[in-house]
Amino acid sequence: MSDSDPTLTAAAGSSHAPLGDVGPLVLGGNVFGWTADREASFAVLDAFVEAGGRQIDTADVYSAWVDGHSGGESETIIGEWLATSGHRDAVQIATKVSKHPGRPGLARDNVRAAIEESLTRLQTDVIDLYYAHADDESQSPEQIAATFDELVTEGKVRAIGLSNFSPERLRAVVEAARSENLVPAAYAQDRWSLVERSIEGALVPVLADLGVMQLPYSALASGFLTGKYRDGVDVDSPRAGGAGAYLERPGAAGLLEALDGVARAHDVAPASVALAWLRTRPTVGAPIASARSTDQLPALVASFTLDLSPEQIRELDDASDALG
Repeated sequence: MSDSDPTLTAAAGSSHAPLGDVGPLVLGGNVFGWTADREASFAVLDAFVEAGGRQIDTADVYSAWVDGHSGGESETIIGEWLATSGHRDAVQIATKVSKHPGRPGLARDNVRAAIEESLTRLQTDVIDLYYAHADDESQSPEQIAATFDELVTEGKVRAIGLSNFSPERLRAVVEAARSENLVPAAYAQDRWSLVERSIEGALVPVLADLGVMQLPYSALASGFLTGKYRDGVDVDSPRAGGAGAYLERPGAAGLLEALDGVARAHDVAPASVALAWLRTRPTVGAPIASARSTDQLPALVASFTLDLSPEQIRELDDASDALG
C-alpha cells in the first residue's frame, strides 16, 4: 500500500485528534519495571521529554508476564516519575485496560475498577488516552462505547482508543458512539512495521474512512529493525528470540540492506529510518518505540525530524514487499 493513495491520505488528514499534537514518536513504557529498572526508566523519561517527546504509552498489564510481577509495574514507575519530575503538564499519558490478569475484559464494572487502579498507580487525576487493549466480544459495540464515554464525561479520560480490534468491530464501536452522540474512539493502536503490514489490507482503510489516528506498536519489530540482529550475531536481549525469527524470512537480508543504505544516506541508525518510514503511512500519527536505556534513545530521537525522499520510501516499500 502506498502512502500516496489519495483516498487514504485525504481521509487521514481529516482525523479527529482531541489530544492535538502527540509528537513525532510515542515512547513505549512496556520496558519500565521489566528490562529497565526505576533509575534507568527515569533517565529515559527525562531524556525523552528533554528531546521534545510528548506522549508516553503504557498499560495496566505491563509487566505481568515477568515472574514475580502482577501487572501495573510500568504504570507505577511512570507515576513515581510524574510525581517527582514535575512534567505532568508537559506529557500525555496513555494506558490500557482488558489484559491485566486481575482485570480482564471490557465489562463496565471491570473498566471502572481498572481505571481507578491505573489513576492511582500513575498518580494523576486524568488519563489523556485510554485504550481498550483488546476486544471483548461479550460486550456489544454499544456497551463498549457507553462505558468509555462515561469516563470522558466524568473527566477521568480525555480521549479514547481501541487496540487490536478487527476492522468490523472497530467500525461498529466507533459508529455506535457516533449514533448515540457519545464520544467516539479517535485513536487506534495495532502492530505495524516494515515486517508486519497485515493491517494495511482491511484495517487501515477503515481507520481512514472513520478519521481515526493510528499510533502503531512494535514499530521496530521487537528490535529487529534496529539492524543489530544479523546472521551469526548473538544479541543479549529478552526479545532476541522474537526479533531473530524475522531473519528466517526470505528477503530479510534485502530489507536490512535497504535500511542500511537509507540510514547511511542520512547518517542515522536503521531504527531511525524504520520509524520515519512508518510515519509516512496513511492514518499514522506517530509510531511507538521503547528504550530500556538512554543509549537506545538517540536513534529514536533522530527519527523525530527525519524526512525520507519518495525514492527512499519506494526502496523500503519494495524491500518490505519482497519479504516472504
